Amino acid sequence: MQDEFKTIATTSEGYYTEKRSKFLAFAHPVKTVDEVKEIVAGYRKKYYDARHVCYAYMLGAGRAEFRANDDGEPSSTAGKPILGQINSKELTDILIVVVRYYGGVNLGTSGLIVAYREAAADAIAHATIETRQVEEIITYTFAYPQMNDVMRVVKEMNPRILSQTYDNTCEIRLSIRQSEAEQLRQRLSKLL
Repeated sequence: MQDEFKTIATTSEGYYTEKRSKFLAFAHPVKTVDEVKEIVAGYRKKYYDARHVCYAYMLGAGRAEFRANDDGEPSSTAGKPILGQINSKELTDILIVVVRYYGGVNLGTSGLIVAYREAAADAIAHATIETRQVEEIITYTFAYPQMNDVMRVVKEMNPRILSQTYDNTCEIRLSIRQSEAEQLRQRLSKLL
């Protein structure tokens, strides 16, 4: 089971120029399509005088949700090369936006592909890439006398404690690496 994924820690920028055309690249860590739409809309507003605002994103640990947008450039000359850079580094939960200012000289399809690819690669090169774990949340309810047994399992398996409530009936919410979740569930259920 693959329970790790690579993403970027913070926003980074890249730049590429070819025949007086300028390509400004911005890489963002994102979690949702709504976040993507909001960031892209922000760039369209900020760079209203730019010819094109192209982008690509990849979401989810399984890297199944993605999109590439050419924003008026010839088909597959902008979004696909940007997405190609995301794929080449096996990144996810990432959005790369490339803003193009036209320099007056046509680059041709191969020139555009190279320019968008290089701008995206520069943004990734300036980013801090992190490996994160896919975690699962487990909520466990138990009687107060079982506290020591539960805490011993928690200490041995070392999940993150998200919340805990102690009363006549106790509840603990734990977050643990997906590949270890079933083992934690089994150990806790044996305590009953």
